[in-house]
Amino acid sequence: MSNNTAVRKAAVDLDRDLFLRALLRELSGTLQDVVGLDEASGYVSVVGGAIGEQIDTSYRHALQVEKLSRKQVAEVLVDLKRRIEGDFYIIEEREDRIVLGNRACPFGKFVEGRPSLCMMTSNVFGSIAARNLGYARVEIEESIAQGHPGCRIVVHLKPVQDPEPDAREYFGPTA
Repeated sequence: MSNNTAVRKAAVDLDRDLFLRALLRELSGTLQDVVGLDEASGYVSVVGGAIGEQIDTSYRHALQVEKLSRKQVAEVLVDLKRRIEGDFYIIEEREDRIVLGNRACPFGKFVEGRPSLCMMTSNVFGSIAARNLGYARVEIEESIAQGHPGCRIVVHLKPVQDPEPDAREYFGPTA
């Protein structure tokens, strides 16, 4: 069998990255259709939390710190998205919150109409912030998945009596 067959040379836009993003899009869409957006978001949240713990451990190990500072958390959130081809940036950083913007979703066009995939960002950001700073509440104010031109994510670092209705809370390990 020849390596130069017509099939091998066919102009098919397919590689591992495109395949995996398409797979996640279809999986999240099926979940949204079968169990609804809230339940689908819940399933994606579980995965996002586990991924967030792995990423947090990797950064703390690489930076040789037991816990990340608030500034390091902000930098890690931007850097981890950069590494997976997102285009996140810090809009504002204060003692009580980190506000991030994004111009490009790591899922690319595959995120459109799949807001449950935003729970990956929420849970990864929330778990990293809470594990290092004790508490986080993530509010996705705008997202590409919902048709906005970019994303605006607020990571609140202080608990409040009445959190925003669409925000998710994350709690760090207790001492």
